[in-house]
Amino acid sequence: MSHSKPSLISRPIRARIDLAALRHNYLVARRHAGAARAFAVVKADAYGHGLLRTVRALRDLADGFALLDLADAVALRDAGITQPIVLLEGIFATGDVAVCAEYGLRPAIHCAEQIAMLRAAPPGVRLAVGLKVNSGMNRLGFRPAVVPAVLAELRTLPAVESVLLMSHFADADGPRGVDEQYRRLAPLIADFAGEVSLANSAALLRHAHTVHDWVRPGLVLYGGSPFADESAESLGLLPVMTLGSRIIAVQEVAAGERVGYGGLFTATQPTRVGVVACGYGDGYPRHAPGGTPILVDGRRTQTIGRVSMDMLACDLSELPGAGVGSPVTLFGEGLSADEVAAAAGTLSYEMFCALTKRVPVIETGGD
Repeated sequence: MSHSKPSLISRPIRARIDLAALRHNYLVARRHAGAARAFAVVKADAYGHGLLRTVRALRDLADGFALLDLADAVALRDAGITQPIVLLEGIFATGDVAVCAEYGLRPAIHCAEQIAMLRAAPPGVRLAVGLKVNSGMNRLGFRPAVVPAVLAELRTLPAVESVLLMSHFADADGPRGVDEQYRRLAPLIADFAGEVSLANSAALLRHAHTVHDWVRPGLVLYGGSPFADESAESLGLLPVMTLGSRIIAVQEVAAGERVGYGGLFTATQPTRVGVVACGYGDGYPRHAPGGTPILVDGRRTQTIGRVSMDMLACDLSELPGAGVGSPVTLFGEGLSADEVAAAAGTLSYEMFCALTKRVPVIETGGD
């Protein structure tokens, strides 16, 4: 006698990835880019949205892709991606040079050790590279004063086919802007005969003069605003990731009673507390304080007390119709990830990347 397996009902938490919104956001970035081409930045598993899922959704739109890991770039080639791919941290071992050449990948070169790797490449290896300029962020790259000499050296190497001049802005989204860094870059750009890539999401949207041959939109692709003073919605962006769950329990808490670990919330009046199947084990920020916005049955309320690994609490006192089974939006459609991130003292970048493997992902808006 055969027995069928019982239907398994998992926790109600889900992350929905809207691929139509992703494509929409890329086109918003492209409109700001004008005649420039745009590398879609898909590092960190496409900011937590899934590398292959994201790239496949953009494969007919994107001019190119930018990421960090050589293995991920090879996986994109194996999946049939033919657009230019740039490796933002470049190569890490001499053997990487031949792999980059074989798969048509462009590593960013940012230190003398990487030039030595190029010099040691086997005969016949040819590849395009990026040259990273440290224009003031002091993270990766060569200082402007030595860039002409580095360029001259790169052009003598048999392994180097072409050079893309690159830099990154530290405060394109902030009050200092890009002017100080751009002043250091301008003479190099004026004397450079090849292609140039400077603008990240914030520079692309707010500093049009930094747009050259290639731009590198990242956060905006996923529906986040790079600016604290301007919402994603006002920029014409759509949320791509929506994290949703449900109320799994309701507690009637009397005045003076506490809620959650450490008893951080004390009720000042009788309070209906909803318990949501979502916690830091799912990627929700543990440090999100009480008062962080949340949607229940499509209506705004706020979290209560400390976020635990698997659950968090919210205030249902003004939502008498809400109860066990009511849908909850932690962030995404209807509740900006940027707003939730600001309340939690973090960035939407971090929240997207923090989504854990135990959260099931549902795709919508696919072809």
